[in-house]
Amino acid sequence: MMIQINTDNNISENEKMVAYFKTVIEDSLKYYSEHITRVEVHFSDENGSKVGSNDKKCTLEARIEGRQPTAVSAQANTSEEALNSAIEKMSSSLKTTIGQIKNH
Repeated sequence: MMIQINTDNNISENEKMVAYFKTVIEDSLKYYSEHITRVEVHFSDENGSKVGSNDKKCTLEARIEGRQPTAVSAQANTSEEALNSAIEKMSSSLKTTIGQIKNH
């Protein structure tokens, strides 16, 4: 499972952050990893340089073998919280999708 992390101009990206996020994603989605070829992660700050609540957005897109990509998004006060919320949504979506694949 390849993981690609993208950020907008308002979120600073560093190697430590990228490594941490990749580890969290790998650990959280490892049950589905044999079906996922790639996960794309997009972080953005909806308010730019302004302060606001729930302004960090995380969009996860999982590419599953033989299927259309599955995408979810979540907003929170921090990038970490947004990622965790998006992972929960993705896990739920993948559970359904992978279940359908296994039943056919």
